[in-house]
Amino acid sequence: MKPDTIVAVITCGRKVLFICRGPSVVEAGYWAPLSGKIEPGERQEAAVIREVKEEVGLSVRPLRKVWENISSSGDQTLHWWLAEYVEGALTLDPREASDARWVTVDEIDDLHPTFAGDRAFFQQVYTRL
Repeated sequence: MKPDTIVAVITCGRKVLFICRGPSVVEAGYWAPLSGKIEPGERQEAAVIREVKEEVGLSVRPLRKVWENISSSGDQTLHWWLAEYVEGALTLDPREASDARWVTVDEIDDLHPTFAGDRAFFQQVYTRL
């Protein structure tokens, strides 16, 4: 069984939060939505709240799971959650995120590098939410 990971699609108005993956994360330097492993016994919604708080210092409200896929490496099941920004200022854990930006879906194409699966989500799934 593949390990479970949440992907937090954090929205604030018409923008979504992308982070540049930090040096302690696999594939550092890639721009992506925030993500993290679900701890044993942890509910996915709780993992979204915890990971966002730990990595970027924001409080969010998980709304609903919107997609599921297998990571490009094939070793993780990704559970995509739509979550709305509630409060807090971006405070990055430098090991997890070296930068962060609120971007529109159209601006995602300007971020390099990004994962093909992330681009597919925003082109095919997010636009229909």
